[in-house]
Amino acid sequence: MYARSTTINAAPASIDAGVARVRDEVMPMLTGMDGCIGLSMLVDRESGRCITTSAWQSEEAMRATNEALQPIRDRIAAELGGSPMVQEWEIAVLHRDHRSTAGACVRATWVKVDPANLDRAIDVYKLASLPRLEDLAGFCSASLLVDRVSGRAVSSVTYDSQETLDGSREAAASMRASTTKDAGAEMLDVGEFELAIAHLRVPELT
Repeated sequence: MYARSTTINAAPASIDAGVARVRDEVMPMLTGMDGCIGLSMLVDRESGRCITTSAWQSEEAMRATNEALQPIRDRIAAELGGSPMVQEWEIAVLHRDHRSTAGACVRATWVKVDPANLDRAIDVYKLASLPRLEDLAGFCSASLLVDRVSGRAVSSVTYDSQETLDGSREAAASMRASTTKDAGAEMLDVGEFELAIAHLRVPELT
């Protein structure tokens, strides 16, 4: 399974219109494309950072749509007041305790490892991070996307509500410190987001 993420640093006032455009126009078109298995959208209303991620059954299916989607990405970015940054990923891990509902929030953590050590880092995530995440109140699901060429990876952990996201912050920080060390990873960034659109249909990948 593969994913393409498009990040736009939007004008905060334009976020609601952007979410509506992605939900009502982009998502129906994308999910009608061969090999697409869903879409999600994260928004940080304070900073304006918006991340839309589409999931695909194969790398070939994902790449085949790139040219067709470029004008749409550019148009959405223009409406949001930012420029799109596109990244392609392999979906290395997807574990879902239950599906998210309205009000769900996501904490995303970006890291970088030596590409030669990426499989070890994936194992650390599966064997060390996931069991601890499952014990946190409000845990909904977790995913790990990786770029095997650059060694970059992003973990996204979904919680049922802003309250449970807030309540997990201290434990998540402690967990990040220990697991990034065990994985030999460099932490690049951490962000917290509203899960504005949740329509990914990726099967369990552990």
